Amino acid sequence: MPDEESLEDVQEMTTADMTVYEAVAALNTEERPATAAEVAEMTGLPEDDVRRCLAGLAEGGRLVPKGDAYVLGTHDWGLEY
Repeated sequence: MPDEESLEDVQEMTTADMTVYEAVAALNTEERPATAAEVAEMTGLPEDDVRRCLAGLAEGGRLVPKGDAYVLGTHDWGLEY
């Protein structure tokens, strides 16, 4: 698990990372994990790019893999979509 400081530094995220993270968050508000295919369709990003972003966000602790999908990692803020 990454340290607290690395999770707080949003500036280290690329535009693609932020776009993918927001798509996962939107799907998670419906209480369902997000697959790479769903995120690619939502964002218009190529699925290979989405998979790289998902893997990096999971490695950084921002997302948690659930089978072949992802949910949000630990955070201390609410979502309003």
